[in-house]
Amino acid sequence: MNILIFVVILLVLVLVHEFGHFSTAKFFGIRVDEFGFGFPPKLFSVKRGETEYSINLLPIGGFVKIFGENPDEENTSGPDSSRSFVNKPKYKQAIVLFAGVFANFLLAWILFSIGFISGLPTSVGSEPEGYEVSNAYLVVVSVLADSPAEKGGLKSGDKIISIQNRNDFIKEINPDVLKSFIISHGEKEIEIAYVRGSNSDSNIAHIAKITPTKSSLDENPTIGIAMDEIGTLKLPFLRAFWEGLKLDWSMTKGTVIGLYTLIKEGIMGKGSFSSVTGPVGMVGIVGDAYQFGFVYLLSFAGLISVNLAIINLLPFPALDGGRLFFLLIEKIKGSRINQKFANGANMVGFVILIILMLFVTYHDIIKLF
Repeated sequence: MNILIFVVILLVLVLVHEFGHFSTAKFFGIRVDEFGFGFPPKLFSVKRGETEYSINLLPIGGFVKIFGENPDEENTSGPDSSRSFVNKPKYKQAIVLFAGVFANFLLAWILFSIGFISGLPTSVGSEPEGYEVSNAYLVVVSVLADSPAEKGGLKSGDKIISIQNRNDFIKEINPDVLKSFIISHGEKEIEIAYVRGSNSDSNIAHIAKITPTKSSLDENPTIGIAMDEIGTLKLPFLRAFWEGLKLDWSMTKGTVIGLYTLIKEGIMGKGSFSSVTGPVGMVGIVGDAYQFGFVYLLSFAGLISVNLAIINLLPFPALDGGRLFFLLIEKIKGSRINQKFANGANMVGFVILIILMLFVTYHDIIKLF
């Protein structure tokens, strides 16, 4: 189920990205030869006007074939060269290239806004002024591997409803109460009652028997979870879109800072693939997000959309950012970059990206064992 959800999310995000390129190319009169749903081998296609719309076997995204995107003799000086991407003014080329990224930012904004309209899981204390979070629970955000909490059966998304031992029972619980309870009872077994699932209000409570332990990083006993008090925040239509835009911007800044830190540490030799998540790891994260409910999953898809946009803006060959960088060089030097060099650089960049993805996927698989 998690794999299916992830494939659907990825398919939608990539198709939205490609539709951004497609729509702006059409608007500027650039010839679009094909809009593909999924990746080859091709199952069937129909032609409407000059564009072929194809359905392909591998449902992991889509693609657009824009005439002149990869310069050659035909599209630079052939019979239809006036409608070639490479022969359009630089600002039009830049808009077409940036349109895919913009479409992902726009989609994220819409998804975040829908979340706020429907009722988005929100941390208590982070709600906008004048609005309140309802139905707040203490939620397990993440669980450390091999921790007492993991051994006791707790998982991300579980809602803690009470804690107790032989002498004490507490139902009104928040992060501070749970921490104090664990510290005050030392390394003695406690019982944590929790509910699991998107409809957890109606589920029967489970009991996790956990013995807190001390670690070299903390002299106080812990159970190995990150937690937050999370409730539901519903906003009126217009306010939801305003807060959705603010969240989109906040996620964008956070992603840029995180990516900058990752690249910087990699250059300094401090980077690690353990901090990078690929497709296999994303399947697990999607499963965790789904535990919080469908609305939370929509917002998580918005976060992935922001990440996809930022990564595509990197000035690396084969990415939109790399092509934009080549355009900038051409604008500065006043002439085109050598066609063979540009096409070769994009091909090498694509190969490097595939190899990098294979490495990340390998490390994702290793983490499972």
